[in-house]
Amino acid sequence: MDKPGNGQVWKVGELATEIGLTVRTLHHYDRIGLVSPAGRTGTGHRLYTEADVQHLYQVVALRQLGLGLDQIANVLAGATAITQVLAAHRDFLAAQVAATQALHALVAALAATAQNRPDISAHRFLELIRRTVMVDDTVKQYFTQEQLAQLAHRREQSGEPHIEQVEAGWGELISQVDAAIEAGLDPASAQARQLAERWMRLLEEFHGGDTGLRDSLYRMQADNAERIQNEFRGPSPAQIDFIKAANASRG
Repeated sequence: MDKPGNGQVWKVGELATEIGLTVRTLHHYDRIGLVSPAGRTGTGHRLYTEADVQHLYQVVALRQLGLGLDQIANVLAGATAITQVLAAHRDFLAAQVAATQALHALVAALAATAQNRPDISAHRFLELIRRTVMVDDTVKQYFTQEQLAQLAHRREQSGEPHIEQVEAGWGELISQVDAAIEAGLDPASAQARQLAERWMRLLEEFHGGDTGLRDSLYRMQADNAERIQNEFRGPSPAQIDFIKAANASRG
């Protein structure tokens, strides 16, 4: 085959160096017809064009998404638009970012625990990890990868001091609502309505006004109320009913 026309071209070694693949991999892709160079030199060396590079990107992106070479060949044979490949690749990377940020949060929590409690036992660490993983698995049942990425981004923007302040606010507010219920406070009273207003503000710190996030949070709470209350000191059904009644009284 002759040399390709105008435009930048790469020899196989040059392309392998630029993109981080091996020459053997590019040779294999050529042999199975997955990515064949558009041209060759007079001595038979492969020459790749810009169009070949774009085609190669599709293969690499689909491989990263977990597809086998046979599956990739079938996808490419269907003339999948590069925009679709880019969108799928973007979503996959967003999920990876969310997972990495969740792992960072876990490691940060473990590091803080170790710093504050240098005498903590391995058993306590294992329990902390077990409960964190359980929470992670539960959360994934109710929130999409896009929502988790959105939450991770908001957490990063807010900063850990603000997150700690919000978490402390929840602990204080739940105790106050519990005390109000024990005292028989009327949910329609001004004091109860103030508690409900603070409750909704703290909830908005989580969902940011996004109705999808809010609804996912409510579903998770409803399905796991007992566990959230017992293991993570979350609100009880009685407290939630009190807040609902106080909100309803606000008109």
